[in-house]
Amino acid sequence: MINPNLICYFARFVEIYFAFRPICSTFVPMNDVKIINDPVFGFIRIPRGLLYSIVEHPLFQRLNRINQLGLASVVYPGARHTRFQHSLGAFHLMSEAIQNLQQKGIFIFESEAEAVEAAILMHDIGHGPFSHVLENTLIHGISHEEISLMMMEEINHSVNGQLNLAISIFKGNYPKNFLHQLISSQLDMDRLDYLRRDSFYTGVTEGNIGSARIIKMLNVVDDSLVVEQKGIYSLENYLTTRRLMYWQVYLHRTCVAYEKVLVNVLIRAKDLIRMGQDVFASPALHYFLRNDVDANWFATHPEALANYEELDDSDIWSAMKAWKHHDDKILSTLATDMLDRKIFKVEVSEELPTEEKLEEITSQIARKLSISEADARKYMMSLNTIQKDMYNVDDDSIAILYKNGDIKDISEASELLNVQLLSKKIRKYYLCYQRFE
Repeated sequence: MINPNLICYFARFVEIYFAFRPICSTFVPMNDVKIINDPVFGFIRIPRGLLYSIVEHPLFQRLNRINQLGLASVVYPGARHTRFQHSLGAFHLMSEAIQNLQQKGIFIFESEAEAVEAAILMHDIGHGPFSHVLENTLIHGISHEEISLMMMEEINHSVNGQLNLAISIFKGNYPKNFLHQLISSQLDMDRLDYLRRDSFYTGVTEGNIGSARIIKMLNVVDDSLVVEQKGIYSLENYLTTRRLMYWQVYLHRTCVAYEKVLVNVLIRAKDLIRMGQDVFASPALHYFLRNDVDANWFATHPEALANYEELDDSDIWSAMKAWKHHDDKILSTLATDMLDRKIFKVEVSEELPTEEKLEEITSQIARKLSISEADARKYMMSLNTIQKDMYNVDDDSIAILYKNGDIKDISEASELLNVQLLSKKIRKYYLCYQRFE
């Protein structure tokens, strides 16, 4: 016969175990973790095993050679942090978010926790040189997210399928939708890190957000992430901060103009190779300069991904050092612009420039460089429309959870936030062209 006292003791043990399980599950002996000192978040602990093997993988280490903010250092000299640092920071925030949700009674298997942490580690692994700048120059019709997925599959093969769950969560195929939201949503760990990190390295202190407070206020209702009512003020700051960072940093007029020089010098190099001229480049860069690489090309040419994996910022810089001395006037001028910080002049307006003005600028450039007006229009100037809405009520809703269980969108819950202003689609025209003064 079973002793009733034993049953009571066992029940009490189970109660204590589940009460402290989220805390206990996060404890890893010090000799089983790798500790990295991060200037933004302090010590980041990476457990040895699958997660640490991802960090050590050559494809992840490649992110050390890709700047997080592309060419933003032309305005903010401190903005030289890398995709590697950002990925580690996003991983740290993900670990904090998982622990917080577990402590609130949200059941997350340890295998799921490891998988979502692995997914956020690799979420940017497919970025090319200078981050987003070259996605429509060296390659077309395929995003860095799609390439990230290809690289995840490659790493997964090397670890005998241990990343199957992480890839499923990354793709949004896993039944627990809130895990995917932690990777990709209005309040994902990617955004929470890059706003904090980019603010820190650029020195734009207005961009600092209360990421720790937002994470502490996260909860899950009906398989979707929500933010508890106490976090509403942190959310208001987060949304306004993101708007500020876009126009003050990411879409800064000088940064955009410098990026256009880079895009145009690569287009010129690509065109010269097509015309049969000799243009110096590393083997990986030369592959993308001589071929029109799109999604179908990646699917039918296995060597495309291998060459892409070899590309980083240094390929572009070393090529431009050689192009500066090229016989082609356009290529050498643009390469010199890049290396010597001779940035395109930029005019930002809310109205589309007239054709007469464009023709006048084109004619002036052609005359001063002794090139054709067609070449001046194609390579020495750029007209782009940039449109950004900081908040989309239909697609990007942030749910606020009240103490009585009611849920409202942030647009309804906030008394201070001007959601109509944040939702307004802002369109600006950036006219960039070669300067001579």
